[in-house]
Order: sequence, then structure tokens, then C-alpha cells
Amino acid sequence: MRELCLRLLRDGASPAADAPGPADSAAPAGFPDALLSHDIDGDIAVVSVLRRGSDVFRPDEVMIEGLTFQFRGGEWMELGGGAGSAPDRPLDRRSEDELGGPLRVYASGRTVRNADRLLPWGAKWVNQARLRAADGVASIRIGSRLLAVPEHGHVAIVWGSRRAPVLEALDADGGVRGVLDLEHPAVPAHA
Repeated sequence: MRELCLRLLRDGASPAADAPGPADSAAPAGFPDALLSHDIDGDIAVVSVLRRGSDVFRPDEVMIEGLTFQFRGGEWMELGGGAGSAPDRPLDRRSEDELGGPLRVYASGRTVRNADRLLPWGAKWVNQARLRAADGVASIRIGSRLLAVPEHGHVAIVWGSRRAPVLEALDADGGVRGVLDLEHPAVPAHA
């Protein structure tokens, strides 16, 4: 899976080509790990992966993992990441009513990008959020970046600034369906 993530970042391969289709939405036993989404912001990136749990205590659990990367020395290097349980039928697109709005954050995390510093202060972070986009959300605007939403609705976002970005959920015509401030995801932002 690590090689698939690196190829995606290096060559720009489409995660949709590797993701299971809607017919596989229940993630049947033995399904292969699949790329869900990715985002690149300058020299940092996140890749979201759907995978079967490798934990000896939960081998059949389906997980969604977010891996962070930094472009350093002419190549992408993995920094770390984290995983959590996937919902039932993880590849089914949800409605706004089910999600409570056009966008819903279900995981977030951060990884230090300068772990080799001598003193404990001055850490620089790579932040990530993984979210679901409701049916009808075609893309998400993060500042000047525009991310297409895959058919399954899972989207990974990365940023390096201290303040989390504000996301705009856009429909197919570019109209704003909703705004989400990742700094305060429980409080809806207003356009």
C-alpha cells in the first residue's frame, strides 16, 4: 500500500482507479486495500486508504487510514498517520440528512514534520482531516485549491498552517452548498 501511495503522489495516478466500486460497498471479506482520496498542499500531502484491519484482535474490521507525507530531498517521505473504524457500507454515498449537512468530519490528526530538531519547541505540523461529502457535493474548495469529490464521498484534506482551513462544499454547477470551518467543525460557518 505504501508503494501505491507514493506512486499516487509521484505520478498523479487516480485513486478512483484503485478504489472498489459501488458494488463492493460492503467491503467483502478479502477485498484489497484501496486508495480513497488524497490532497497535496505544496510540499505536504495526505492519502486516505480503506483497508482490512491487520490487528490480530480485529482482523475483519474495516478501517480508514490517513497517511501524511512530506516532499523532501526530491522525494515523498511518509511521516505517519492514523486509522479508525469505517462505517457500515463505507463506500455508499450519504445524504445531507444522514450526515447532518453537506460535509461531516469523521477523523483528524497531525504529524510532526521536523522531528529531527534538537529542542522540543518549534515543532511544525502536517494536519489532516478526513470527511464525508453528501450526495450532490461535487467538489470542495480549500482556499485556492479545488478537490473533486469521489463517487463514495470520502475526502482527505491536508494543511500546514496553524489555523485550520475553511472548506466550501460546491455542487456540480459551482454553487456553494455549505461552508465548514475545520477550526471549529461543530459550529457551522456562514458563507
